[in-house]
Amino acid sequence: MTAPTAAPRAPTLHWGLLVAASAILMVTMGVRQTSGLYLDPIHRSTGVSIVEISFALAIGQFVWGAVQPVFGAVADQRGALPVLLFGGVLLAIGLLLAPYLTSPLGLSFSLGLLMAAGAGAGSFSVLIGATAHRLPAEKRSFAAGLINAGGSLGQFVFAPLVQWIISSAGWARAMFTMAAITLLSLPLAWPLRRRPGDHAAGAGAGTDDDGGLRAQLRLAVRDRSYWCLHLGFFTCGLHIAFLVTHLPGEIALCGLSPTVASTSIALIGLFNIAGSLIVGALGQRYRMKYLLFWMYASRAVMIGVYLVAPPTPTTFYVFSAALGFTWLATVPPTAGLVGKLFGPRYLGTLFGLTLLSHQLGGFFGAWLGGVALAHSGNYLWMWYADIALAAIAAMVNLPIREARYGCHAVPASR
Repeated sequence: MTAPTAAPRAPTLHWGLLVAASAILMVTMGVRQTSGLYLDPIHRSTGVSIVEISFALAIGQFVWGAVQPVFGAVADQRGALPVLLFGGVLLAIGLLLAPYLTSPLGLSFSLGLLMAAGAGAGSFSVLIGATAHRLPAEKRSFAAGLINAGGSLGQFVFAPLVQWIISSAGWARAMFTMAAITLLSLPLAWPLRRRPGDHAAGAGAGTDDDGGLRAQLRLAVRDRSYWCLHLGFFTCGLHIAFLVTHLPGEIALCGLSPTVASTSIALIGLFNIAGSLIVGALGQRYRMKYLLFWMYASRAVMIGVYLVAPPTPTTFYVFSAALGFTWLATVPPTAGLVGKLFGPRYLGTLFGLTLLSHQLGGFFGAWLGGVALAHSGNYLWMWYADIALAAIAAMVNLPIREARYGCHAVPASR
């Protein structure tokens, strides 16, 4: 008698894999998104100007984005594990060297190059790309939201911790502490090692039979929808880098304490956990380009309301909570759209390129914030630029070509 054939198992979400990816992003984004808390302490202890420190952090914004497609491509070809281990060590070295390299050039090297490159190796393109291969297409948006929530949790956890260490022991001790935490997190990379059949697990959506990475890149460059994602993400990067670098300075201009700054940054992270999970889940039911439209449009409204509100701690807390809901909640639908357009095979590379656009915006957000403060004594014209760019980013997402799940993306040449 022949034994009955077992029914095929339903695709799972690989919870252990997603938790590991979320925890890694919690550390790398926790380091990056608290960088603004060091701005004034470094200036006071070294004499390096705010503009020069802002420029070093702006270089870091660009480098973090520039390495994303590079590390994404390496992870697509060789697996995520070696990339994550290398990046973790590089991030720790950058943090350890910064207190000893306190010239403008030294800070650009330690914070702008080493730390940023290390954080980039453990960021969205590698982590989302490594998990997408093992997930069905309809689950990738939720998974990206869950991973993204880990980065927001890092911001929520580490902002008050970093501020407390800076206040009690100095900014150098805070960086040494974050370096130790980074090294202790390296074993979390093991579950993301490449296993046989990883690429096959994500088959069935997009254009995975693509003829190789070069063919996919040629297809992406000709795709107007892909460029629309880049333009919107550029604005997102400018917003985030400006705020994470200069929100503490904005709060200080209002005569409020550093505790208000660290609490505001923590609130951004806390509310982005909810935003990332909710938007990631909504991406399984609704068109992701419309989710992006509403998030960017809401930013323009929120910044406008903030500018007419009284500069009190309550204003900053409410503004941070509201903005935090969309903060990096743009990542799941953006990554999801790249996956829907081109499939998961080279998602690390193609999404890494959109992150490069994000960080080009981040470079200008971090740097021009310092320039605005030096020239006018406040950040007002940067806030006006944020409103205008948010409105443009909302509109540019509407023409994106988005297929329904279960349908193959239409090649851009058609």
